[in-house]
Amino acid sequence: METLQLIAGCKKNDPKSQKLLFLRYKDFIYTTSLKYCRSTSEAEDNVHDVFIIIFETIHKYTSKGSFEGWIKRIAINKAVDKFRKKKTTNLPFQIESEDTQITIERNDIDVPIDYIFKAIQELPDKYQLVFNLYQLDDYSHKEIATMLSISEGTSKSNLHRAKQILKNKILSYTSVEKMNI
Repeated sequence: METLQLIAGCKKNDPKSQKLLFLRYKDFIYTTSLKYCRSTSEAEDNVHDVFIIIFETIHKYTSKGSFEGWIKRIAINKAVDKFRKKKTTNLPFQIESEDTQITIERNDIDVPIDYIFKAIQELPDKYQLVFNLYQLDDYSHKEIATMLSISEGTSKSNLHRAKQILKNKILSYTSVEKMNI
């Protein structure tokens, strides 16, 4: 069944269409959610919550723009909402960024993607959220600042700190790997 047919069926609250839509997009939403959640169970909860929102608001989808983009935005917004409810305040909020670039030279660095993904998930909440929104989902600092109710400078600072932490973890990993050779 075509996506537009599934959407039309979901707008009519057709259980078969809802099930097929869920089966078609659950992995996509799970992968998106996993970038913003601390664990697989938290990502699974987010998938559940996102589909509730999708089915409750699908009548608002007007077929302008991609459906995947629409549901991805719902998944990200739901994860951000959960983050806001946690109200973690253990990080500085109004620190202006140094516009220094964090780079790692790629001289024979071979880091498994699973390690990088785990390192991103282990970032402090605010750093992880800003890093993912900026680096992985192409939000601007202005958009991030609005979403998270922080200043653009804080968004830049949190991104910078996230990159520093990731750089240190990757360099640490590579130095351990070189010692094991």
